[in-house]
Amino acid sequence: SVERRWLVLLLTVLIAGVGAYNVFQLNIDAVPDITNIQVQINTEAEGYSPLEVEQRITYSVENAMAGLPNLDYTRSLSRYGLSQVTVVFEEDTDIYLARQLINKRLQGVRSELPAKIEPQMGPIATGLGEVFTYSVTARADALKADGKPYSAEDLRTIQDWIIRPQMVKVPGVTEINSIGGYEGEYQVAPDPAKLLAYKVSLAELSEALIRNNQNAGAGYIERNGEQWLGRSPGQLTSLEDIRNVVITKRDDTPIRIMDVAEVFYGKQLRTGAATQDGKETVLGTAFMLIGENSRVVARAVADRLEQVNQSLPEGIVAEAVYDRTTLVDKTLKTVQKNLFEGALLVIVVLFLLLGNIRAALITALVIPLSMLFAITGMVSNKVSGNLMSLGAIDFGLIVDGAVIVVENALRRLGLAQQRLGRLLCLQERLAEVIESTREVFNPAVFGMFIIMLVYLPIFALSGV
Repeated sequence: SVERRWLVLLLTVLIAGVGAYNVFQLNIDAVPDITNIQVQINTEAEGYSPLEVEQRITYSVENAMAGLPNLDYTRSLSRYGLSQVTVVFEEDTDIYLARQLINKRLQGVRSELPAKIEPQMGPIATGLGEVFTYSVTARADALKADGKPYSAEDLRTIQDWIIRPQMVKVPGVTEINSIGGYEGEYQVAPDPAKLLAYKVSLAELSEALIRNNQNAGAGYIERNGEQWLGRSPGQLTSLEDIRNVVITKRDDTPIRIMDVAEVFYGKQLRTGAATQDGKETVLGTAFMLIGENSRVVARAVADRLEQVNQSLPEGIVAEAVYDRTTLVDKTLKTVQKNLFEGALLVIVVLFLLLGNIRAALITALVIPLSMLFAITGMVSNKVSGNLMSLGAIDFGLIVDGAVIVVENALRRLGLAQQRLGRLLCLQERLAEVIESTREVFNPAVFGMFIIMLVYLPIFALSGV
């Protein structure tokens, strides 16, 4: 290294340059994401008790997952109207391969489940995937086109049909969840007395709605070298269309839906709500895709939210409630403070101990170089920069070996200069550096091995 010092310096600069480039590629987060490789399978089963959910859905789904490649274990949860099976895979399993394997198993298990029960996989996110939450509210003076104030149902409609489609397109976002408000729907409320009077069953009523709410194709007609497409549009577009649907005939008289039921705009039943400052609101939560940079994704979502506000009706505002960027920025400030103060303290102590500013700076250079080398390794192994990975670095440990080598080199150079009674030439200085390094090489390396040995039990642990 001493004889080919310019080559060593060049290689060091090159590796440091790669590290400097990787600084901008490093994923930054507040804390490390310790979520294991897992896929959640959620199944809605309206009207099923927890026991029925466990017996008829959860048991079948969980059994179907047995024997998957790289499977670690499964766990499940059965609640009223909901089954959730969590499939956990071994470390380093590709999440997309895991989801593909599960999807194939789900296709086979669907035949064992009750009718109209469809298990679905959760988003490709982790336990720390919630990077941004926003609320949708209406100002006190905001009115709709008909002069009425906005209701919770209106806010939910705006969220589902205007805001969510724009937000879900942000790069790095895997899903936008909506909480609060009411989901609007067309409702048909049959009158039991009228059903009996006209001798119409609920099954006939339901079948009529399904049958009369679909388009049908009728091929095409060739005319003058053109194709005229034929079709029968039958999709219902208004309350009046629904009211006029014919259910059946009685004595050649058509029985329509409006004869036996009331048709109106309604809203789905709900089991929860969202409030802000004591008033009902609608919340949207952005989930980050696994492996993305939370700081970058949260910023992109915040920027898109500003654009979305320009497309909202007058008086409707979507504003951030939780932004991961704020937390990450505060963490970064803490890390920067720790790194700067730690490095400065080490440099001051080195100068006081070595009594030579150049020797202190040479030794202190180990700190930024080690950081740049480490960041390259972190990026290649997809380890994020966070409070634990960067904020707990022991600079004294990093410069330990360098201090031993440099201090002994200074001692030998001083003794040689005193012995000869003159300043040393370049070759003499290099020779003294080589000899001084040889003297402390074994104890310095041995000390490093002892430090590595201390950490070995920690590195030997598996999983989280």
